[in-house]
Amino acid sequence: MTDRLSVGVLRGVPTEGRNPRTIDIDLLPTLDMLRLINAEDEQVPGAVAKVLPQIAQAVDFAVDALRGGGRVHYFGAGTSGRLAVLDAAELPPTYGVSPDLFVAHHAGGLGALSQAIEDVEDDEDLGARDAADVRLGELAVGITASGRTPYVVGALRAAARQGAHTALISSNPRTAFGSEVDVNIAVETGPEAVTGSTRMKAGTATKLVLNAMSTAAMVRLGRTYSNLMVSVNALNSKLRGRVIKILVEATGLDAETCAAALADAGGDTRIALLSLLCDVPSDRAAGALEETGGSVREAMRRIRPEGQ
Repeated sequence: MTDRLSVGVLRGVPTEGRNPRTIDIDLLPTLDMLRLINAEDEQVPGAVAKVLPQIAQAVDFAVDALRGGGRVHYFGAGTSGRLAVLDAAELPPTYGVSPDLFVAHHAGGLGALSQAIEDVEDDEDLGARDAADVRLGELAVGITASGRTPYVVGALRAAARQGAHTALISSNPRTAFGSEVDVNIAVETGPEAVTGSTRMKAGTATKLVLNAMSTAAMVRLGRTYSNLMVSVNALNSKLRGRVIKILVEATGLDAETCAAALADAGGDTRIALLSLLCDVPSDRAAGALEETGGSVREAMRRIRPEGQ
């Protein structure tokens, strides 16, 4: 049963409003219903585009934190927390980074990923406790459709006290908490097709923002070469085939030459790529990558200064 407190909490939250365009959704044939949902979904990319400057600020904070030996922390509950866990989990296999760089904190822990746990998202103290290991100079990102989930608020306030930068991802441009964070990424997705079902447009917006933010951070850190995933390491036959294809695309050389370079590099894609691009032995390529934090572009400049 919804009590007066719950109604008061929901009042003023855009994602909890009733959508006038979908009033008759339950009366429509299946295809028309899907068209209506799709029409609502089409609004999301444009809404995200309006907050790209704020996303860029968060990316810069993330890059600074990671270059300084720190981490990026995600804090969320429900759908928001699950999307954060997914984003953090996909970065190590895609970009060859340590799983410790992007840390996802989900209200209620792993058990809450597959089954909702009562009241954990309303526990501000729990958020503060989960943020206890956030350090000076790191980035803490709170994800909450309403922009004011107590668990997220508690986590970001604790992170700020510990000297971290803070960012908020929400679908509520009017949230008062937005003024407390360093970067307020408020995507105006409006009311959902089904009232309050924030796994829909708000969830899609969150996925787009997290994808863009973490991908841009990885690119800035040199974990790609051009638009190729050169940080993937060849740990099995499937990946070796993928890596050889990447090396062929990046260098224009034949598959046999690329396969030999990959073997000589011990399966490390970036070492093989740098060795091929700069025509140097694998050990010299490995040394240059070590000196430049793993960035292929920077290592190339180190081996072949401009004009040489």
